[in-house]
Amino acid sequence: MLLTLSPTEQHGVALGFIVKEQRDAAAATTTTASSSSSGTTPRVQSLKLHVSNYVGKEGEPLLRWLVEVDTAIAARRIFDDPSKVAFAMSCLGGRARNWAYGRRLTDATFFGTYAEFKEELRQAFEPPKNEFRSRAEFLDLQQGKHDVHAYAQRARYLVSNIVTNPMDEAPRSSRS
Repeated sequence: MLLTLSPTEQHGVALGFIVKEQRDAAAATTTTASSSSSGTTPRVQSLKLHVSNYVGKEGEPLLRWLVEVDTAIAARRIFDDPSKVAFAMSCLGGRARNWAYGRRLTDATFFGTYAEFKEELRQAFEPPKNEFRSRAEFLDLQQGKHDVHAYAQRARYLVSNIVTNPMDEAPRSSRS
């Protein structure tokens, strides 16, 4: 039917259709607003909070970012795990984003639940108990300008990071 009309007439018909759609949408919005104010259940809206991007830099607080994401997920009323994971992944940047989407490329179901996503993220980006770093620092430890007590305290701290059972038991067994 539109093909038989001139371009100007086609434009007029399209414009009339758009105006009618806008009026219908405005009437529906007014009806919804008046029904919610007249005692029916109001529509619950979600709150959209801003979440900073986590990029996976050393020293960047992963735990604080996870709290931000959890708060935003609750405010946005996201309840299913795939949506939670997708939202959290959208808040990643840099190395963390490359890591997460790299995992997804190899296996689309890699992050089965939001809890699994958070655990994998922690394992990938939270520093371990610094065992490797502590071992290297211990092996390079020198007294330097520090007094003997400070030097010994630092050595004890580093050793406690390296071994799970501190060496406090060794002097006791040699005394008996």
